[in-house]
Amino acid sequence: MTELEQLQTRVEKVRRRMNAACARAGRDPSSVLLCAASKTQTPATVALAAGLPIDLFGENRVQELVEKSSAGAYGSTPLHFIGHLQTNKVRQVVGTASLLHSIDSEKLLRAVEKEAARKGIVQDVLLEVNLAGEESKSGVLPKDLPALAALSEDFLHLRVLGLMCVPPRTCDVSAQHRAFETMRRLSAQISGLGLSRARMQHLSMGMSGDFEAAIEEGATIIRVGTSIFGPRSYPTV
Repeated sequence: MTELEQLQTRVEKVRRRMNAACARAGRDPSSVLLCAASKTQTPATVALAAGLPIDLFGENRVQELVEKSSAGAYGSTPLHFIGHLQTNKVRQVVGTASLLHSIDSEKLLRAVEKEAARKGIVQDVLLEVNLAGEESKSGVLPKDLPALAALSEDFLHLRVLGLMCVPPRTCDVSAQHRAFETMRRLSAQISGLGLSRARMQHLSMGMSGDFEAAIEEGATIIRVGTSIFGPRSYPTV
């Protein structure tokens, strides 16, 4: 089986799982976007995947995003940045990625606003939530989320379009549902604030091991890597 055939088979399987989850939740399958998380994949592999029924690519690393974008690997498929973003890398992703999933602080929000203003664009972003307060993960704590969302009212060059999370990893389906239900409730909370520049259009949540639960709890973007590209291989030092 060629690499393209392998990718096609995996994407078809993911789509079947997505459709089944949507059916269980009574949702239209078109309401959920499939983000192919292409961390560590080569430009050639990404270019192959760009011809398959995925909705967008998501990159975790700024260097990879720049390299693959420069190589034209994404084709006409939309590109999102889904990894932790440092303020000194903002210039490289603003205006290149159509949506930044991982805004988690006032400092980062202000850096994105400044760079978007410099480029004369409006950058769409999501606010990343650290549901369990895990020190190993980035994200704003749920209790601090309303204040961070409210800051968007001061900025003219960015729009908050929703929330993102990477919940604690677990095989317990009930626990998965509880985490994603919490995100849905947080989204409703922010919607209730009536902010003009923070519209809760998206919930980016769910990966290869838990995206069915995420869809059933309202995810609009799922970020799938392993189930599309297979186990990642990291270069040895």
